Amino acid sequence: MSGHSKWSTIKRKKEKTDSARGRVFTKLIKELTVAARHGGGDAESNPRLRTALLAAKAGNMPADNIKKAIQRGTGELPGVNYEEVQYEAYGPRGVAILMQALTDNRNRTVSELRFVLSKNGGNMGEAGCVNWMFHKRGLIEVESDRAPEDLVLEIALDAGATDMTTGGGVYAIVAPLESFETVKAALEQKRIPVASAEITMVPQSSVKLDGKDAEQMLRLLEALEEHEDIQQVYANFDIDDAIIERYSAA
Repeated sequence: MSGHSKWSTIKRKKEKTDSARGRVFTKLIKELTVAARHGGGDAESNPRLRTALLAAKAGNMPADNIKKAIQRGTGELPGVNYEEVQYEAYGPRGVAILMQALTDNRNRTVSELRFVLSKNGGNMGEAGCVNWMFHKRGLIEVESDRAPEDLVLEIALDAGATDMTTGGGVYAIVAPLESFETVKAALEQKRIPVASAEITMVPQSSVKLDGKDAEQMLRLLEALEEHEDIQQVYANFDIDDAIIERYSAA
């Protein structure tokens, strides 16, 4: 998870720039709308909406935008009917890629994603080709300069987490879905700030990349994440932090 942790940290920094914020808000609005459509507008009884709200607030989305997105989901306001689609693909050296999308035009989305993949050394796979390599888990990240590693690990494990890795300036805490919110609450009770908290797909194994393969994978990942219909991208690459740093600075 260390490579992904480093990439996540860099991505969050980029998303704070004005040029990226509009795209981030669009993705958050889609997720809020779909979460409310499927589970209702009450966050207390809708775990998916509760997680989406945490992400929206972490992204500094205005309260009015959040309210309207939820109202579109519940039908109080008119809105686009987005379809949830999962795409599977391969990247450089066979890296497994899982993409979760919200789209109002499935044919357009798959065509555009095929183009992005082929341009960056990847190719679209069949349904089920890589999904089995990933497990759904809760992922909580804490910036490593905010608390000692031993303390964070102890709190997380006591609350039900199963793993914690360090890299890219963050502690990446993995927890089963049933313990996700308990772990987050335990950290907050100890006044340890949570940098991000989300439901993610954790790979069972990873593919080590370096040199041109690593750079090509990062270009592909960035291009996929910039697509307006893609909500999340998961991949089982392992790239050294130093390479990620050099790429992001270029």
